[in-house]
Amino acid sequence: MLSSHTPRAAALRRRVSAASIAAALAASPYAVHAQDAKPPVAEDAATLDSIQVAGSWLGTGLQDSVKTFAGARTVLDATQIRATGATSIGDVMRRIPGVQSTDNSGSAGSAVSLSIGVRGLTGRYSPRSTVLLDGIPMAFAPYGQPQLSVAPVTLNNIESIDVVRGGGAVRYGPQNVGGIINFNTRAIPTTPDLSGDVTVRENAYGKGGGSNQQYSTFLGATMANGLGLALLYSGMTGTDWRRGSDEKVNDVALKFRYPVSPTAEVYGKLSYYDVKSRTPGGLTVAQYDADPFQNTRPTDFWNGHRKAADVGYINTLSDDSEVEVRVYDNESFRSSTLINTAGTQLAVQPRNYKVFGVEPRFTQRFELGPTTNDVTVGYRYLRERGDDGSYNISTASGKVTAPTRFDNSTDANAAYVDDRIAIGKWRITPGVRFEHIDSDRVDTTLNQQYSSLNNKLLPSLNISYLLTRDLTLFTDYGTSFGPVQNIQLNSQSATNPLKPELARTAELGARWQGPQLHAELTVFKMRFDNQILQVPGIQPPTFQNIGATHHKGLESAIDYQFADQSALRGLDLYANFTYTKAIQESGTTSGLDVPFYSRRTDTAGAKYQLGLWTFNLSSTHQSGQFSDTANTVQETPDARVGRIPGFRLWNAQVSWQIPAWKGSSIDAGVNNLTDKRFYTRNVDGNAGRMVGAPRTTYVQFRVAI
Repeated sequence: MLSSHTPRAAALRRRVSAASIAAALAASPYAVHAQDAKPPVAEDAATLDSIQVAGSWLGTGLQDSVKTFAGARTVLDATQIRATGATSIGDVMRRIPGVQSTDNSGSAGSAVSLSIGVRGLTGRYSPRSTVLLDGIPMAFAPYGQPQLSVAPVTLNNIESIDVVRGGGAVRYGPQNVGGIINFNTRAIPTTPDLSGDVTVRENAYGKGGGSNQQYSTFLGATMANGLGLALLYSGMTGTDWRRGSDEKVNDVALKFRYPVSPTAEVYGKLSYYDVKSRTPGGLTVAQYDADPFQNTRPTDFWNGHRKAADVGYINTLSDDSEVEVRVYDNESFRSSTLINTAGTQLAVQPRNYKVFGVEPRFTQRFELGPTTNDVTVGYRYLRERGDDGSYNISTASGKVTAPTRFDNSTDANAAYVDDRIAIGKWRITPGVRFEHIDSDRVDTTLNQQYSSLNNKLLPSLNISYLLTRDLTLFTDYGTSFGPVQNIQLNSQSATNPLKPELARTAELGARWQGPQLHAELTVFKMRFDNQILQVPGIQPPTFQNIGATHHKGLESAIDYQFADQSALRGLDLYANFTYTKAIQESGTTSGLDVPFYSRRTDTAGAKYQLGLWTFNLSSTHQSGQFSDTANTVQETPDARVGRIPGFRLWNAQVSWQIPAWKGSSIDAGVNNLTDKRFYTRNVDGNAGRMVGAPRTTYVQFRVAI
C-alpha cells in the first residue's frame, strides 16, 4: 500500500538528488503552485528524476515526483485544500479533473458517506476506486463490500490528497478501475518542541436553518531519542442544510515513528472513528416545490464506528536495496435505519466487519547496460470476516420481525512485481499483479452457502519521456478488476458463474511544470467488461455478468502564477476542464449515457496574495446528468427518474495571517455565492430530489501552538 511516513534515518533517501526533490515538489498543475517549486539545478531533463529505491513510488504524494509520473495524477496539499473553502471531502474532490461527487445515495449530503466517481464510473459510495487512508484500504471490506457507505475520514485531519487516475494499477487494488485515491493524514513534526494547532469553524446555511461546528486539534513532536508522536482529533456537531439533518462525528488518531537503527524505522497509527447522521431522504416534485429543505423522513439515520491499528517497518539495507513490511487490523460496524415508502415499518441493516492485512515488499536497484532498474517484488494478504443482517420494526406496534443474517469471509492473496527502468530521458515501468480470491457467503437462516474462487493476472505498462526540463510526455496501459462482492454471491451457481469485472485503460498525455506555468493534458480510453449488474424484475435479487461500458475523454488543467517581478505579482490563475463520454454497451440501453455522470465539468479561479491577506474567487460547473440507464428525460411526479439539470457554483474566501502569532489565521467565506438552487436525485428506497447546499457562510479560526 502507499507509504504515509518519512523515515528520518533512511540513508538511501538522503541520497536522492536535489534535482529530484525539486521535481517532486512540483506536483500537479492544479494542485501545487509555482512558489512551491524551484527550477531544477540539472542541465538536462535526464537528471530531473532520480530513480528512488523507495519501493512505494507513489509514496506520500509530494515526496515522489508527480512531474515525471507516467499517468494522470493530481495532488492537493493542505494549503490548496483550505483554499477551496470546502466543508467536506466531497466538495474538495469536485476540484480534481475527471472526478465527480455524485450524492445519489440515501446518505447524500451527510458526513457519513463518500461517493466519488472517476471517468464515468458509478460513484455511489465509491465502489470502483481503490480508496486508501495513509495507504491502508478505507472500505470496511475492500473485497467483499468496497462501498464507502460509512467513510472513516474527516477533512481537518487530512494533510494531502493524492489521486492517480491511471498508471498505478499494478500494486494497488482491488477496485482500481476508478483510480487510486490516497488520503494522507497530518505528518508528525520533526522538531523536538511540542507544536500543533487548534481550529474551529462555523458553517451557517442561508436556507433550511441549519448550522454546524467543525473543530480539530493537532499536537506533535519528535523527541531527542528519535521517537515521534502526533495526536490528531477532528469532530463535527450540528445540522446540515436540510431540517432534521443532525450529525455528530469524532475522528481521533495517534501516530508514531521510531528509528530502530541508522537505516531502519518503525512507524504506525492507532485510530478511532464514529459517526451518527440523520438523513432526510428524497422529495417528490410537489414536496420540493413547496420546500426543498424539508424533511419527510425524520426517523432515518445512519451510524457506524471503526477501530484500527497499523504498524510498518522500513529498512534501507544498502544504497541499492530497501525492505518494508506493513501490517494492519481494523474492526468496523455500520447500520442504517430507513422507513419504507408507506411509512409502516423501519428497515434496520446492521453490519459488522473485521479486516487483517499484511504486505511485505522488497526493492533492489541494479545497473543493466545503459539502464538503471528499480525492481520491486511485493505480496499482500488480506483477510475479511463479517456479517450483514436485517430486520424490520413496525412503526405502529414496535414489533420486530425475525432477523436474517449472512456470514461473509474472503481470503485474498496478491503478488506483484514491477521494474522502474531509467534509460536516458525515458522512464519505463512494466509490471504485473496476480490476484487469488476465495470468498464464501453463508445464509444462516436457510443454511445455504455460496462460494466464489477467482484468479486474475493484471499486467500494466507505464512510460514517460522527459522531453525538456519542464515538459514530460507519458502514456500507459493497464488492466484493472473488481471482485465478486458479498451480496452478489447469492446469485452464484453452476449456470451463473460470476466472474470479476475487468477493465482495460489507456492514457496519453503531457505535463508542463515550469517556474510560473503548470499545465497538463490527458486523453483516456477505457473499456469496462463483465460488469456485474442486478437483473431487473427478479426476486430475490439476482446478479449476472451482463454489463459493459465504454469510456473516453479528455482532462486538462492549467495554473499560472505571475512572477515576483511582474506588476501582477501575487496573482495566481487556474482552471481545469474535463470531457467524458461514458456509454453503455449492453442490452436495450446500449448506446446511451451511463447514469449520474456529467459529460462536461470545469473549475476556474483566481487567488491573490497581498501581504498577510489572501483572496480567492472560484467557480465549479457540471453539465446535466441522467438518473437511469434508459436516459429518461421527463421527470416523474415522485422524482425517482428524470434528467438532472447542470449547474454552476461560485465561492469566495478571504484569509488573514495573524502577524503576532505565526501559523495562526482567520478565514471567512461564502460558498454558493449566488444562492443557486440545484439538486441531485437519490435512487435508494427513499428516492427523490435531494437539494444541494444553499448559500453558505463560514468563519474559521486557526491558532498555532
